[in-house]
Amino acid sequence: MMRATRRGDFILVAASLLLVASLCAAGFFGVRLILDRRANGDIAALAAGHDIPIASDARLEPLFARLVFLTTRDRFDEAQPLMNRIATSATPRLAAAAFYDLANARLRVALAHLESNEIDPAVPLVRLAKEGYRRALTLDPGFWDAKYNLDIAMRLVRDFPQIETSGEEIPPEAAKRLWTDLPGVPRGLP
Repeated sequence: MMRATRRGDFILVAASLLLVASLCAAGFFGVRLILDRRANGDIAALAAGHDIPIASDARLEPLFARLVFLTTRDRFDEAQPLMNRIATSATPRLAAAAFYDLANARLRVALAHLESNEIDPAVPLVRLAKEGYRRALTLDPGFWDAKYNLDIAMRLVRDFPQIETSGEEIPPEAAKRLWTDLPGVPRGLP
């Protein structure tokens, strides 16, 4: 009789533990479903053009959607902190996509400046775009679009080795041989 009672107690305890584990799992997945729906709603609202704030500690997908929203509206100062957060905590592929999107937005604004013959504000934007493409390629070396856009940006503002002067002045004949930073906007195919 003792044996049957112990076996019955064991089955009762096991069933209770199984029920508690099932309730915990259901609660976890229920909360996860609510958070996923909220994140999807935020992403959809941003994609529809509604400016909604996203907490800096939010999941990475809504942060990426907010980054895309800000970069399409040329709000780079607001997008940079989101870019930093995505770069440090996202998967390499998502971080590469974020670097690429921010670099594209900067290059687009730089090209608009160049079309209106405003060279001075275009040069730093092109340099920042090149840095973004390089970081995207570091994270995803097979990212062909980033390679192509980096090539375009490299043609706009060339990277030249710096002349070491060690405190001396540049001779006038050497200053005449230096190229400008912005040789011109490439037109057509190579």
